[in-house]
Amino acid sequence: MNARISVTGKTLDGAMFRAQALRIDGEKVRTERHLDVLNPYNGERVGTVGLATLEHVRRAYEVAHAYVPTLTRYERAAILNRAAALLRERAEEASDLITAESGLSKKDSLYEIGRVADVLGFGASEALRDDGQVFSCDLTPHGKRRKVITMREPLIGVITAITPFNHPMNQVAHKVVPSIASNNRMVLKPSEKVPLSAIYLADLLYEAGLPPPMLQVLTGDPREIADELLTNPHVDLITFTGGVSIGKYIAHKAGYRRIVLELGGNDPLIVMDDADLDKASDLAVQGSYKNSGQRCTAVKRMLVHEKVAHEFTERVVAKTRAWRYGDPMDKGNEMGTVIDAAAAQLFEARVEEAVAQGARLLVGNQRDGALYSPTVLDRVRPEMTLVREETFGPVSPIITFKNIDEAIAISNGTAFGLSSGICTNRMDDATRFAKELKVGTVNLWEVPGYRIELTPFGGIKDSGLGYKEGVQEAIKSFCNGKTFTLPW
Repeated sequence: MNARISVTGKTLDGAMFRAQALRIDGEKVRTERHLDVLNPYNGERVGTVGLATLEHVRRAYEVAHAYVPTLTRYERAAILNRAAALLRERAEEASDLITAESGLSKKDSLYEIGRVADVLGFGASEALRDDGQVFSCDLTPHGKRRKVITMREPLIGVITAITPFNHPMNQVAHKVVPSIASNNRMVLKPSEKVPLSAIYLADLLYEAGLPPPMLQVLTGDPREIADELLTNPHVDLITFTGGVSIGKYIAHKAGYRRIVLELGGNDPLIVMDDADLDKASDLAVQGSYKNSGQRCTAVKRMLVHEKVAHEFTERVVAKTRAWRYGDPMDKGNEMGTVIDAAAAQLFEARVEEAVAQGARLLVGNQRDGALYSPTVLDRVRPEMTLVREETFGPVSPIITFKNIDEAIAISNGTAFGLSSGICTNRMDDATRFAKELKVGTVNLWEVPGYRIELTPFGGIKDSGLGYKEGVQEAIKSFCNGKTFTLPW
């Protein structure tokens, strides 16, 4: 964990220090043990959160299950719209908190606040939209004069939401907002590495009028409470974003429950020989280094046609050297730290392994604690661990190919299938990629991660079970379908 457990909490506190409690049934529940949240850049303690016990977890589910939400569509939309307005008013404060606990640059954290506000706004709009359908039944010789009306209802049980560290508030919003919009009850367990932003958003929603039993926040050590979050008898659905191994553990443990798993990615940016290389290299560095490369949809592999590889590589190296990184609170820096020193050490080791196997380091691979420099390598081969596995940081490995068949084969040659970006002006190539890449998203002339917060998002293979996120799709998965038929 990116923290340490303490009982007394006697360490030096900074100006932004926040001592947070669990949020259960509208109460701030204090605990005997606490988790220290540390700033990845300077190691300062920026806050503490309580370590929930099994008794806390069980109480949260009992409270949630006993509560019957009665909010109208208008009331749900009003709460979400008020929360969006409050967040925009407090954007600097909220982004400071994200930067302090995650090490993400102020540019990235302010951008994240804008995305969270979008999620809240889209959730408000979807709460007002009734997507029910009406079917006439006299369509066949043996049909009747009846109609079928479809509707969506909240789940009978409680939703468990478990979120990762890489988008401390937006990942939370993508689970909490659809739950509110569909009148569900949720128990949220944010990453123990970045719990403060999740609590901040929950408090904002309470302030906007959300009944507290509809969202309760538990922080703690997953080794102690995770199984109860998955197997509590009141749980109807588990929504998880994070690593593949944990996702598969959840799938094994969940039993007869619905699960929505958004897991890792190993996303390529594919550059064909007709591409505008200046535009393609811009997408390459932005896709690799935004959010410190810590996105499931970041550019993890650059697949480049051998005819343009040299010129493309030179442009990527030049733009990488110009990419400012360092103190996350310095608004002049494009990039802050990665989540912790252990992550930076892993990237360094994978790069060194690739170099030992014949790759060429062109720039970067400098590490200072959790600060890791933007890094470019070429002469990378698909079988190297650096690109076979998901390298969740600011590393740009360049792999060359001879033709579109080889590009598609290399792209599909990993266990992942989340997203992709394509740089070509030939529509025949673009349509082949759209049809043949085994991924959830194909973006032409964009980074793999491009989307809006409303649209469907998710992957296949080890990138997830194929259930989609995005506000609209999440609302569907968080509901029971019902039909009502009547004479007509």
